[in-house]
Order: sequence, then structure tokens, then C-alpha cells
Amino acid sequence: MSNDYSRIARDGLWDNNGVLCMLLGMCPTMAMTTSATNGLGMGLATAAVMAASNLLVALFRGYITQEVRIPVYILIVAAMVTLVDLTMNAWMHELYKVLGLFIPLIVSNCLPLARLEAFAAKEPVLPSLLDGIFMGLGFTLALTAIGAVREIIGSGTLFADASLLLGPAFHFMEIRLMPADSGVLMMILPPGGFLTAGLMVVGKRMLDVRAGKGIQMAGAHSVG
Repeated sequence: MSNDYSRIARDGLWDNNGVLCMLLGMCPTMAMTTSATNGLGMGLATAAVMAASNLLVALFRGYITQEVRIPVYILIVAAMVTLVDLTMNAWMHELYKVLGLFIPLIVSNCLPLARLEAFAAKEPVLPSLLDGIFMGLGFTLALTAIGAVREIIGSGTLFADASLLLGPAFHFMEIRLMPADSGVLMMILPPGGFLTAGLMVVGKRMLDVRAGKGIQMAGAHSVG
């Protein structure tokens, strides 16, 4: 069973990463990766929604009929998104003003719904919870990495306004690497998002091929 849990972790973080392998959740990936902090905030909010939604669907999968499963999944995800939205508004209001428009859109994000249908609806509670956590963390890592590249080249900073997300103690993470007027504007515009995400997808696949894994196809492993 420990091997199953290790495989769930590897799938979520790398082998079956939602952004770099399955190419799901591309709308928030393009819109919210103008900085590493925005990517981290959006990723953590999505991870919290995915973990809670996977847990609830796995708990009640025996009571959800095939005919109504999609509306029920959407209702569960919408309820979790509302909780995250209200929590961010109350405790991280400055960051909420930046991400607020996109938090409700997690309801229509393909990644949480895909994992509910492909994994949580078929597997026990603990593996489903771990799948939500690690898929969410993989999504967070991908968004943060894309945001970091775009922010460094586009604005010359790294983790700007991190203290708004993580608290004043994390002010040290806010780094200026280049003069303010030396950034490449295209990188913080939508074309920069497509370019950076595309290069990272290619880079991941090159690393997989070099490691002898071949091209990992999107899908979900079951837990025996």
C-alpha cells in the first residue's frame, strides 16, 4: 500500500502533473502566473479545494448515482470554492483583491472535476484525499515555477508581495533581480504565459525521455 501512496505522490507532483502533463487548468495558469506569488496563491487555493472535494466525493461515492454525479461534483466543488473565497477575503484581503476574480473560476477548472471523476469516485477515502493533496501541490508547483520565470524576465523581481500571502515574516522572499525598467513586457502578458508553459511542458518531456520513462500519457492509476 505504501507503494500505492508513493505512486499517487509521484503522479501528482511530476509523472501526471495537471499542468505539465495533462494540460488541464490552463485558464488560471495563463491568467494568474504573472508573478510567483500569484501562482503560489492560486495553486494553494486550488489544492485546498481539490483535497476537500476529493475527500467528500470518496466519502459519499456510494450514495451518488451515475446519473447525477456531474451536478453533485460541481455542487461540492462550488461549496469548497466558496469556503476558500470567504477565507481569503477575511484573512488575506490584499491578495484576495488580486486573485479574487479568479477564485470562483476554480469551479469551472477542469483539473478538480477530472480528478473527482477519474479517481475519487472509484477509490477509498485516504488515497482520494492524498490524490487531491498531491495533484493540488503539483498544480501549485507548476503555477509557481511558471510565475517565477515570467516575473523574473518580465518585471525583474521574484516573489513580489509574498508577505501579502504568507505574512510579514516572509518579506525576505521579495527579491529584485534586475532594474525596474529592464523587464520584457511580453512575459507578463498572455503570450508570455503560453511561451513559458509550452517550454516547461517540452522540458518535462525531455527529462522524462532522458530518464527512460517515455512520454507519460494522461490518466489515473487505480489503487489495488
